[in-house]
Amino acid sequence: MSTLGPGIIPRPLAQLPWKVILLVIAIGMFGLVVLYSAAGGNLQPWASLQGIKLFAFLAMAILLSRVPESFWALGAFPMYLVIVLMLVGVELLGAVAGGSQRWLDLGIIRLQPSELMKPVIVLAAARFYELLPVGEIRKFGAIWPAAVLIGVPAGLVMLQPDLGTALMITGCGVMVVFLAGVPLRLFIGGALALAVSIPLAVNFLLHEYQRNRVLTFLDPESDPLGTGYHISQSKIAIGSGGIFGKGFLNGTQSHLDYLPEGHTDFALATMMEEWGLMGGLFLIIAFSLLIGWGISVSLRAKSRFGRLTAAGLSGTIFLYASINMAMVMGLAPVVGVPLPLISFGGTAVMTIMICFGILLSIDRESRQVSRW
Repeated sequence: MSTLGPGIIPRPLAQLPWKVILLVIAIGMFGLVVLYSAAGGNLQPWASLQGIKLFAFLAMAILLSRVPESFWALGAFPMYLVIVLMLVGVELLGAVAGGSQRWLDLGIIRLQPSELMKPVIVLAAARFYELLPVGEIRKFGAIWPAAVLIGVPAGLVMLQPDLGTALMITGCGVMVVFLAGVPLRLFIGGALALAVSIPLAVNFLLHEYQRNRVLTFLDPESDPLGTGYHISQSKIAIGSGGIFGKGFLNGTQSHLDYLPEGHTDFALATMMEEWGLMGGLFLIIAFSLLIGWGISVSLRAKSRFGRLTAAGLSGTIFLYASINMAMVMGLAPVVGVPLPLISFGGTAVMTIMICFGILLSIDRESRQVSRW
């Protein structure tokens, strides 16, 4: 991505990759349009607040771009430890909302540590493999410390209970393990072990509502007015939009309250009812460009830590978007993963912008090294 040329704009701002920043703004602004429609053509209660969060966290991402890559490397393990302690604090003192205990009430802000763990697990895993001697990468010592790094926070999040976030943390960490060059046979063995353990997990580890979500995914028509209601209404909304949609503010599933959570987890269905397949393709292309830019940052990075971190953070954005889209279309169980920059909620915007800010930081450092 090119940068703005020198002139009256301060040099640090002019050097930013403004094309990708404008792409992020475009996705976020489209999300505000969706939330405006979901509220029946009103900025309140979602679009205005989301807009404030969008630009506040974008400013934070630009500030993070000035942080040197070495800070992320040196701070990876300390940040990981702090957030693990915060997750333990959630279990002991956390605020309960919606039947889940996921937040720490700090007075001025209610913080969800599990969201912060998504980018931090990438930093910690990348730091581990940067420090690991190259000759050890094909040995068992390359896999079990990473498994502990990933398993501890994922297990703590499962206790909240929050299956979607636990899967995200696991997926983000496993991507870094794979990219680090751990032998494929270990992944095949892990996949086989996972396949064997799924029936046991469904029957003995998952909560009843989580078990119902899995069973509903396998047979969504078994209880269309109960556990399958969300996904049935989502499919109706998406299908009724057709190719070009019903038109802005003309959606019926969300406006008549047939579609639950039409402004959060199922915001994609709200959008596709009004904007149709074309709106969905716009988002897919936009996210693909953003993720592709992140992969290019990984390829240009000069350190092993930078390459693994940039690739892992790009994968985090991919997991966010792909899991939500698959969930809304009935291709995956409903696990409560929002669509980044589209669904209402500050925590997901914050996480994506942290990922974006670290990517900007690695990109800035790689371009400086290249110029030198």
